[in-house]
Amino acid sequence: MSDTSSANTPSYFQRHIFFCLNEREGGQACCAHQGAAAAFEHCKSAVKAAGLAGPGQVRVNRAGCMDRCAGGPVAVVYPEAIWYSYVDKEDIDEIVNSHLKHGQVVTRLLLPAGVGR
Repeated sequence: MSDTSSANTPSYFQRHIFFCLNEREGGQACCAHQGAAAAFEHCKSAVKAAGLAGPGQVRVNRAGCMDRCAGGPVAVVYPEAIWYSYVDKEDIDEIVNSHLKHGQVVTRLLLPAGVGR
């Protein structure tokens, strides 16, 4: 019988970045009202342009509410579980170049640990 444990099997993607695209009703704080969809699309384009897209590399994913609305808009990179809050395309470009491409966390964009809904 072969060993198929995750410790011995490489991940299909090296990293995932998930963008909260949740929209809340009634004017409640949410990432969708803070440009999250545009940031998601920009990230997908930037990852592709950098040659980072595809198996063994990076996957850019949509996510529903990640329960960190007060810090929004938010994105999280796995497997490191690094949470970011971003403002503009330049922030996304920095995450792509520094973290997704070179494995270096962008400390100025880190979402504080205690930020929730």
